[in-house]
Amino acid sequence: MLKNISSIYSLLAATAILLLGSGLIGTVIALRAGMESFSQSTTGLIMSGFFGGYLVGSYLCPRVIRAVGHIRSFSVFAAIGCASILVHGLWVHPLIWLLLRLITGISMLGLYLVIESWLNSLSTNKTRGGLFAVYMTINLLALGCSQYLLLAYDIGSLAPFALAALFYALALVPIALTKMAQPKPVPSARLGLQHLYATSRLGVIGALVSGLVGGAFWGMGPVFALGAGFDKAGIALFMSGVIFGGALLQWPLGHWSDRHDRRLVISAVSLLAGAAALGVYFLVEQHRSLALLAAVLYGGGSFAIYSLSVAQANDHLHADDVLETTRGLLLLSGIGASIGPLAVGLLMQWFDAHVLMLYLATLSLMLSLFAWQRHRVGTPLGAQQQAEFVMMARTSSAVLELDPRVEAEGPVP
Repeated sequence: MLKNISSIYSLLAATAILLLGSGLIGTVIALRAGMESFSQSTTGLIMSGFFGGYLVGSYLCPRVIRAVGHIRSFSVFAAIGCASILVHGLWVHPLIWLLLRLITGISMLGLYLVIESWLNSLSTNKTRGGLFAVYMTINLLALGCSQYLLLAYDIGSLAPFALAALFYALALVPIALTKMAQPKPVPSARLGLQHLYATSRLGVIGALVSGLVGGAFWGMGPVFALGAGFDKAGIALFMSGVIFGGALLQWPLGHWSDRHDRRLVISAVSLLAGAAALGVYFLVEQHRSLALLAAVLYGGGSFAIYSLSVAQANDHLHADDVLETTRGLLLLSGIGASIGPLAVGLLMQWFDAHVLMLYLATLSLMLSLFAWQRHRVGTPLGAQQQAEFVMMARTSSAVLELDPRVEAEGPVP
């Protein structure tokens, strides 16, 4: 495994550097919007723009990569992302920021597509699972560590925007210097949802809910932490606690689901997430340490929902249908993520910042009840009949071909 990782270190290094910048800028923009007296509904709309860019990029970016190749495409997307981040700091206006977040989302999706399709071309059926796990771990660790970069500069200055842009620029270095052959052009995203709901209602609803809560957390989590009275160090601790909780608990929860009825596991994990979100809501004012512990548990539960939902859907599919169906679930999660920040922004506008936790708790508990209801109406699959759990994050459709449950067959036309 170490030999396999060393052969693709440039791709993994580029991923880590890039996500340090991406994780930082998302939090900076949410906090700076508050400093600039943007309404919370406006902030939610701005943060939704990033995930909307993911959806648009799913159709635009593969065409660019096919036209000019992976290295040139990575350079283009990184340069656009770098420029859009800097313009945030130079031109502070809500409409401009909304457009810039959309552009940043498109460029980030393109960068993910380049890296993940490249990784897929270099993997085999034997090595895919290990590379997939390493890649997902690097994603979460880099995003968690990026939150502490908040402490480097004043949020009200240009400096944090410049720092995030610097990481986008530096991510170019390992890609530009790589000696690896470029892979074949990536396929256009095929995101059909036909028959998906009939095949696995819980998988579909779980993927949608994971997007609704995930987008809300990434977009409005810093706004909640600021409203709860955290300073910059506390905001970094809260955000990273949720992320690291997701990184630590996904594997044990996932392997637990491989041995038990997946529907019951989704119900239990969603219940954990909902209860933990309520714990943060009730404890954050008087018991900060306990609230942060609850945030870690929330991350562990909520981050696992998407992976468990994909596994649940795959339990009922023929192996040939896994890739296409998982693409559909990725689309649903992306749609939910683009709605989540806007919905929470409106709720915060009507109530206060603490309503984020009630929103997260409500959706998680509703999913728990739905999973329990699905358990009662169907016959559970045996452990040997269930698809293997794989830790996943919502990145691009190219990463789905790295899923060890999918046999390597080359790019999809």
